[in-house]
Amino acid sequence: MFNRKRRLRQVAAIASISSLVAGCGVLSSDSSDDEGAITVGTTSAPSTLDPAASWDQSWELFRNIYQTLLSYPSGATTPQPDAADNCRFTDSSNRTYRCELRSGLKFSDGHTLDAKAVKYSIDRIRKINLNGGPAGLLGSLDRVQALGDKEVVFHLNKPDATFPFVLATPAMSIVDPAEYPANSLRKDSEVDGSGPYTLDSYTEGKEAVLVKNGNYQGYADRKNSAVTIRYFQDSSTMVTALKAKKLDVAFRGLNADDIVDLQKHDAGGNLQLVEGSGIEINYLVFNPKDSWAGKAAVRKAIAQVIDRGAIAHKVYKDTVEPLYSMVPKGLTGHTTDFFDDFGSPSTSKARKILTEAGITQRVPLTLWYTTDRYGSSTKIEFAEIKRQLEDSGLFTITLKSRPWKTYVKGYQDGEYPVFGRGWFPDFPDPDNFIAPFVGNQNALGTPYPAPEITGVLLPRSRSESDRANVVSDFEEAQQILVRDARLLPLWQGKQFVAASDEISGAERALDPSTIMMMWELYRKTSW
Repeated sequence: MFNRKRRLRQVAAIASISSLVAGCGVLSSDSSDDEGAITVGTTSAPSTLDPAASWDQSWELFRNIYQTLLSYPSGATTPQPDAADNCRFTDSSNRTYRCELRSGLKFSDGHTLDAKAVKYSIDRIRKINLNGGPAGLLGSLDRVQALGDKEVVFHLNKPDATFPFVLATPAMSIVDPAEYPANSLRKDSEVDGSGPYTLDSYTEGKEAVLVKNGNYQGYADRKNSAVTIRYFQDSSTMVTALKAKKLDVAFRGLNADDIVDLQKHDAGGNLQLVEGSGIEINYLVFNPKDSWAGKAAVRKAIAQVIDRGAIAHKVYKDTVEPLYSMVPKGLTGHTTDFFDDFGSPSTSKARKILTEAGITQRVPLTLWYTTDRYGSSTKIEFAEIKRQLEDSGLFTITLKSRPWKTYVKGYQDGEYPVFGRGWFPDFPDPDNFIAPFVGNQNALGTPYPAPEITGVLLPRSRSESDRANVVSDFEEAQQILVRDARLLPLWQGKQFVAASDEISGAERALDPSTIMMMWELYRKTSW
């Protein structure tokens, strides 16, 4: 655990008062300073505090304590300037992207944030090049050029209309060159960013205390002065804390039973449950190096047996929807290819797939899941998957699990034959539901060479600025994914935020990637 220097607290407190006066015109007698921090509960604890190491839900924290050139103001679906004053492609081929920074940018420690710091931060991600880390997002980047103090130019090695979306991900957070080593991850537990908040204190897996950053200059209109994020191992404990008024908001990891229960409380008026459409997906990953999971016939037989409707209804009480492609419903390029190819669950068809491949014995497989990332329903979900597969008479399934931090290392090291993953998108584009999972370097740490996708379809789609014109490319890419069956989509989630009836802003607090913008939350009596 660490605590920021006292001077940062004092600066933040003074800035909080000034910002509230400027932003609201008046202060009520019950200001957010008087009311104390907004307390948010989640089951999604960060795995790291260093942006160069993270391609996961550490981004939830990063969005609030670091800054990116571009981001998503509330209601926006395309990236807008944050640390940048303006950004644009300067050529017709989408290969040169120029950003001009805001004036007077500083890190929370007072150091200047200039074009050199931006270049340093992006170059650092590629130098460290952590397996399963965010360097995989920068495949189209050739080099970064800092021109003077305020201008940054990104030279791409191929057309990429999605590059502004990449720059808006928290992975591209700008870090202080004086505090973050160029060739290795930062070893201590401190943070020096330029985001809306500073990290006042942090206890790994337990709590992050955020206070308003007095040096922040960006788009965020902060409606509170401080936020405390508490990390929980399971949904029921988190919801119990919410009902006991130990939390103001609960988000990420709410299980189905708790959502149903909260819907009843919402009707009663003492709690509110905000529901929105989501593009979170859940899927299985097959390790091609495993003696059984590496066989296409085994993977396709599993795809033929899995009953997504039963998982959605029995496990998740219809708070999720069955998903038959990696691109979720609501995005350009969504298909139902897995249903089109495999149809309804069928043991006889699965047996035929295995028999034709010369497999007549029950297939032994170990399925892995994480215990503390996606809510306690995950354990029940995998028990249901085991039941379905074993009831077919074709499989013998062993279930194993680990906490997220060690779970990640396991799949990056290729330990697991089959494992479960959830995906909260980096940005709301079909590219981000395919590109992160294919190629020799990807978000799963499991190489998936797919040359037709990585060498033809993705590059072609990225040359097209109008994303409505890329439908056929993504439909073709998904047909390849179905043919290979290396990734098996299971369900698409909805978004739920539970909050005390004293809290406002929850309906505006999620960006298009479903990351919570903590600054949108406020007490009704204080704003």
